[in-house]
Amino acid sequence: MTDESELPETMATYLRLRGLEPSPYRKKKRRRRVDDGENAPFAPGRDPRGLGDVLSSLTRSAGWEPQLSREDLVRTWDDVAGADTAAHTRPVALDAGILTIQADSTAWAKQLQLMRAHILSEIIRRFPEAGVEAIRFVGPDVPSWKWGPRAVPGRGPRDTYG
Repeated sequence: MTDESELPETMATYLRLRGLEPSPYRKKKRRRRVDDGENAPFAPGRDPRGLGDVLSSLTRSAGWEPQLSREDLVRTWDDVAGADTAAHTRPVALDAGILTIQADSTAWAKQLQLMRAHILSEIIRRFPEAGVEAIRFVGPDVPSWKWGPRAVPGRGPRDTYG
């Protein structure tokens, strides 16, 4: 085997100054294989998974489950409330655990108040991550003279008419 002393002196000096070793005369080091266990081909957890499982673990780890559950509740309101009831009602808000349902008429709102426990238990059974704790039923929208979060009691703008 030849070492650096057998090289011409100028070439050995040049390579040493450049920080290079003379590769054809140096014994090659064998790269040791690193076993990290994570990328082993037959390690546990490396089996292929379905798209649904991957998306489920992604939504769980990202913390999207409550919001997606609320969206599913609104999207499948027909199944939760029933086709007849859903034809006359719609969810309009979910704030601080209170789901607000707007009905076509005050009669429907009153009927749904009597069915509140059944509807709430169905929502909690199907969508536990949605965070629904109570249901509020309201009638159809009527025009309101109140604007903003604060209002003064009284007749409002009509009190100057007479």
